Parts: sequence; C-alpha cells; structure tokens
Amino acid sequence: MSAPAREIILGVGGGIAAYKACDLLRRLQDRGFAVTVVPTPSSLNFVGSATWEALSGRQVTTQVFESVDQVRHVSLARVAEAIVIAPATADLIARIAAGRADDLLTNCVLASDAPILIVPAMHPNMWFNNATQANVATLRSRGIDVMEPAEGSLTSGDVGKGRFPDTAEIIDRFTGSTLRDRDLVGVKVLVTAGGTREAIDPVRFIGNRSTGKQGIAIAEAALARGADVTLLIANSEIASHPLINRFNLHSVSEMKVALEANFADCDMLFMAAAISDVRPENSSKEKIKKGQLNTITLVENPDLLASLPADGSQVVVAFAAETDKDSITEAQSKMVRKSADLIYLNNVSNGAIFGSDETSGSIIDATGLLESLNEVSKENLAHALINHAISKSNKLG
Repeated sequence: MSAPAREIILGVGGGIAAYKACDLLRRLQDRGFAVTVVPTPSSLNFVGSATWEALSGRQVTTQVFESVDQVRHVSLARVAEAIVIAPATADLIARIAAGRADDLLTNCVLASDAPILIVPAMHPNMWFNNATQANVATLRSRGIDVMEPAEGSLTSGDVGKGRFPDTAEIIDRFTGSTLRDRDLVGVKVLVTAGGTREAIDPVRFIGNRSTGKQGIAIAEAALARGADVTLLIANSEIASHPLINRFNLHSVSEMKVALEANFADCDMLFMAAAISDVRPENSSKEKIKKGQLNTITLVENPDLLASLPADGSQVVVAFAAETDKDSITEAQSKMVRKSADLIYLNNVSNGAIFGSDETSGSIIDATGLLESLNEVSKENLAHALINHAISKSNKLG
C-alpha cells in the first residue's frame, strides 16, 4: 500500500503573480502533494475560484463564514503538513506579522503549527519599505521561512527586486528547507501522554496536572516526519491530528493494558505520560460522605516502563519531572532502571511546564548530558527528542 499523499495548503495573495501560482500548484501535485488552495478574496480578481477548483480538484473558499459547518480554518490547519503562501503581497505579509485573522488564509496560518513558506512578490519600493522589511524580520524570527523575491522586469515596467521567483526555485526551497524531513517513514512510534487518574469514589480522584501537550507535540512531530503513530493519552481534551491512532484512557491500569498491547509492535516509545505513583487501596462505588473522608490508604502503582520487556529492539525515551535540580547521575540511574535509551529531565517547580506551551530541561543518555533546552516550544523539544532517538537507530536495524 502506498503512503498517503502529503497534505499542504497553497495560499494565494492578491497580486498579479497569482496566475503563476497555477504552475506552482501543478508542480506540487507532480511531487505527490495533495494541495488545498486558499486564496485571499482580493486574489480572485486575478485567478478565480473555478480555476483553482479545476486544477486542485478540491473545494475553494476564501472566508471563514463559508462552509461554516466544516470549520475550515481549523480542519484545514489540522491536516496540512505545511503551508506555502505564493504570491504574498506586502499587505498579506503585514497582516500575518500582526497576527490578524480577517480571511480564511490568515485564520489557517494562526490555527496551524506547521512549517510555512512565504514567497513575496511586489514592487521593489514596497519590498524595501522599512515596514515590509520589519514585518519580514518578525516572521523570520518566528520561524517562518520567507524567500527573497527575484530581480527583473515587473508589471509596472520597472526593473528591480520584487518578481515572483521561478517555480523550480520555490519547489527546491520548500522541499529542501521549509518542509521537515520524512526520516521516520516506515517507523512505528508509540507515545504516552496526559496524566492518569485513580478514583477515590465516583467524583474524586488522585491525579496530576499533566495536560498531554508534550505527548501530543511528540506524536504530531513524528507523524509529520512520516511515522505511523499511536497515542495513548490519559484524561486530555486537547485534540490531536486525525491521522494519529489515538486511545483515550483514564487510569494506570488502563494505560498498562494499552501499553503492553502496543509496545511489541513499535520501533520507538516516548513515555511522556505522567503516571500516578499511587492509588487508593479501595475505590468506593458510591460517593464518600464528607464526614467519612478521614483517611485514604494508598498503595503503589506499578512502574509501567520498567515492567515492559527489555529486549533492546526498541528505542525508548523516558521522562522525569522533578522540583529540584536533579543531577545527571540520578537521571541516568532512573534511565537504567527503566531500561530507557534517553531521558528528558525537566524542572516543574511552582507548577512550571504543565499546561505551558514551553519547556526547559535536559536530554540525557548513558554518556551524560546531550542537550540543554531553555524555554523552547514543546514542538521544538519533540523534534529534538526524535533527532536523538534516531541517533539510536542502530537498534532499529
């Protein structure tokens, strides 16, 4: 069975170069990409929706309030592996830099965490205007890939820097720089995420503050790099990519069953879930009255990672959350006890990390500290962990 086509969004801005995006669409399709075109309303003055629908074979809308039942700015952003905006006018660049969401394309940009390539095309005076240059610098500082316009003759009759680059140059930039590597094609990745809960009675539980954000970031990063991903997630309402095989769980016992059922078939395991260390010895089927809730006898839960069969065939990444500056040596000891190849050690003092979009910590293996990260996005950590896991790929054969 062939791999599914890689989904991308082609955003089209309102410049005369919009007609050149028709060829770009075709060349992207030739490369095996499945392309949904999202033109700005003003771009339809140059190339109409009928043309884009005929070329792409897909529905084309420009406003958030079209096909409202599909919630297209969210559904498109969730599925798209990347976004190419070509051409991008000075106005469109300014709106994206300002974080505006006044049409479907800018809404998709805000709703997506996928890599973005912007291909500017405008008059040289507009390109070199201080406002445009500042907006481009802002976008680049956010990790958005912005090409330099080409030089040559322009529609106005002037000559200078502002032309739409050749299609081949855009394709090379997109596939060689913007788009993430597909280095996990054929690899099965298993991720645990979220925080388990142990019932005291039908309304109370012992749990933790994990939201599942980090595990979802790892799962979606692995998917973007071509992996077949299974996500075992406990007590999280955060959505994940629809192509991820997701199991929603609650307790340690449920996580244990799911983990044991899926572990043997995976090549990499990222154990990002926050597993409850203890559970009530007895869980009441009826709500315990306030006056009777005096003591709770706790028993220790099993160490799920340590209990998995350690045959050495999988790359295993463990996580450790501490409230003090745990030493590398202690983290390595945990890693050995859990038969892991890598461990990510983070400091959660004062509730840090949980629920946040950023993380700080250390990636460690048997040789010691591999990488320190300070206030990076959880997506960036996800890719860093995957990179280090791939470095152990000799275990994958």
